[in-house]
Amino acid sequence: MARTAPKVERLAEDGEAMTDALSTVLAAAEENGTVTWSDVSDDLTSGEWGRLIESGLLIDADGEGFVIDDPEGVREALEESDAAPSDDDGDSGWSKWDKLAGLGTLGLFAGYSLTSVRDVIAGDFIDIFLGPLNDMLPFYVVILVLAIITGTTSTILQDNLMDMSGMGDHQEKMEDLKERRKAAKERDDQEALDRLEDEQMELMTDQMGMFKQQFRPMVWIMLVNIPLFLWLYWIVFGAGVEASPVITLPIFGEVEAWRNGVAGPIQAWIVWYFLCSLSFTQIIRKALNVETTPTG
Repeated sequence: MARTAPKVERLAEDGEAMTDALSTVLAAAEENGTVTWSDVSDDLTSGEWGRLIESGLLIDADGEGFVIDDPEGVREALEESDAAPSDDDGDSGWSKWDKLAGLGTLGLFAGYSLTSVRDVIAGDFIDIFLGPLNDMLPFYVVILVLAIITGTTSTILQDNLMDMSGMGDHQEKMEDLKERRKAAKERDDQEALDRLEDEQMELMTDQMGMFKQQFRPMVWIMLVNIPLFLWLYWIVFGAGVEASPVITLPIFGEVEAWRNGVAGPIQAWIVWYFLCSLSFTQIIRKALNVETTPTG
């Protein structure tokens, strides 16, 4: 369902006709086991049939017709689309909850510049949960634990909110368009070039929508990660971890205090956090088999 829902949402953005076409094909596939063009040609256009195949929701069944990939997920996504049409903004693909998360993230950013905001978020709230952890463990282990938490939440949110296959499909379309444009230029076919230019404009519009969609998980990731990072900042500059023993960081060697700069002005605690975060995030992505690059 996690990967199916975004594909159905993209079809829904093309109009109600596409979701109706998907429903028709789903019903035919469930009734017959597989579905062919001849089964639904009276209800679908060839363009709608091709769009379903292109989306990856309709896949070849070893030459015996086609089947719906994840039919249960498709059915649930169609039901959600019908039940809550007002939750989505057709231009951006962001729900009202995404927008509220964005507003919350902007508010959290104030904690970086306003001490009073940082004290409330980190000291009065986050410290209730992380204070006992800091009391039990050395500070470098606390940073390691937080890096694992942020890496895990980021990976899960990306896996559920990003559909990299859509970006991969778009890149394939752009490559195909480039090849056809080159061929049209070689044969001096101005009519074909005009059609390809219109198609390119449509693809550019789709690309803007995809960029907005790809930014969705970042809002939720920052909503989770910023408070934890503010707590680290609050601890380093407000709780006296300067008294910690000498720290030995990979590559950089011994550092006398967490506030000391080790990579220019970048302080030791930030460097240690990012080293832990980058390392464990890669391990978590590999373990959960999460793709963060475009796939076809």
